[in-house]
Amino acid sequence: MKPCLDHSTLQFFLTGRVFRRRVGSGGMRLGSSWRWQLSRAMKLALRWCRPCRLQKGGWVGGSKGLIGHRLSKLWMYIKLLLRSLYYNSLTNSDTLLDCAFEPVYWIVDNVTHYFGVVFVCLVVLLTSSVVIIVYLFVLPTIFTTYPMHWTAWHLCCGHWLLILVVFHYYKATTTTPGYPPKDKCDVPSVSICKKCITPKPPRTHHCSICNVCILKMDHHCPWLNNCVGHMNHRYFFSFCLYMTLGCIYCSISSRNLFLEAYNAIETSFQTPPPDHSPRESVAYKCIIFLWVLTSSVAVALGGLTLWHAKLISRGETSVERHINRKEARRLREKGKVFRNPYHHGRLNNWKLFFGVETRSHWLTRVLLPSSHLPSGDGITWDCTFTRSDPVAI
Repeated sequence: MKPCLDHSTLQFFLTGRVFRRRVGSGGMRLGSSWRWQLSRAMKLALRWCRPCRLQKGGWVGGSKGLIGHRLSKLWMYIKLLLRSLYYNSLTNSDTLLDCAFEPVYWIVDNVTHYFGVVFVCLVVLLTSSVVIIVYLFVLPTIFTTYPMHWTAWHLCCGHWLLILVVFHYYKATTTTPGYPPKDKCDVPSVSICKKCITPKPPRTHHCSICNVCILKMDHHCPWLNNCVGHMNHRYFFSFCLYMTLGCIYCSISSRNLFLEAYNAIETSFQTPPPDHSPRESVAYKCIIFLWVLTSSVAVALGGLTLWHAKLISRGETSVERHINRKEARRLREKGKVFRNPYHHGRLNNWKLFFGVETRSHWLTRVLLPSSHLPSGDGITWDCTFTRSDPVAI
C-alpha cells in the first residue's frame, strides 16, 4: 500500500518548489514545464483523495471512525490548499470582492470611455425633445388658459431653468476636472500614484477610465463623458440640481395636460373610437412622453442630487465617503473617533463649494450662470485641525 500524501509532502507542494526530472538521453528538464507540474499536482491530489485502498479483506482498518478521520483531514487539506491560493495577512472581504469583480471593473474601464459620447448625445436628444414639446404643446395651452401673471411666471421660471441647465451641462462636459502638475518638484503630496508614478496631492485619486490623476476626484460621470473633480464639481452639482428642478417644473405644469391626454388615449380603444385629428393624437402622445420622462428623471436624478448635497454638507466627495467610512470603522475598534479634516461646518462647506464670499454671490454665482473658478488650487487644503489627528487621503 502506497502511503497517502502527508503534511510534509503537501507543504513541499504548496511552497511552489520546482520538481525537476531528467528524461531521455538528452537530459531534458521538465521541471520548468507547467504541463508537467500540473500533471504532478493532479497525481498527488488523486493519491490523497483515496483515504484508504481496497484489499481483498475489505477496507483497510475496517473502522468507520478511521474513514471519518481521514475525510476530515482531507477537508482540512483542501481548505489549506484553497487558502494558499489567495490568503495572506492583508486579505479581507474587500480584497476578495475586488478580485471577484475585477472582470467587471475591466469592462467598465474600457467600455465606459467609448459609450460616454453616446450618453452625452442621449442627454442632448432627450433634453431637446422636452424643450420642443413644451414649446409646441404646453406653452400654447398656458397662453390661452392661464391669467397674465401666471403666464409671465411660467415664461420666466421655465427659461431661467433652461438657461441654467444648458450652461452648467456645457461647462461640466467641457471643463477639465483638474490635474496635478507634473513639471514641478515641490508639489505637496501624501503618496505616489501606483499607475502614474507621480506625486499625488491630498484628495487626489486616479481615474482608471481617463487614466490620469484627478484633483479632488468625486467620480467619473458617463453622462458627462468627463471626470468630476475640483474644477468642474460645482458645474456638475448645479446641473443635477437645476435639471431636477426643471423636470419637477415640467411634470407639475403639464399634469392636467397629461391627465387629459391619458383619458383621450384610453377612449381611443372604445367602439366606435372618438374622432381625433392626427395633430391631436400626436399631441396626446407627446404630452404623455413628456410627463413620464420628466417625472422619472426627477425621481432618479433627485435622489442623486440629494446624495451629493449630503456629501457636500459633510465636506467630502464620493471617493472620500468610502475611505472615511473604513477609516472611522478602524479607529472605532481602537476606541478613537475619526474627524474629517476638510469639514468646516455645513454652511462654510457650501460657501467653499460655490465660491460664495459675499451675500451678493448667492445671486450672481449660484442663482445665475457664473464661470468663476473654485476656491483654492486643488493641491493644498485648509484643515480644521493639526496633522497629528487621523486624516483620510
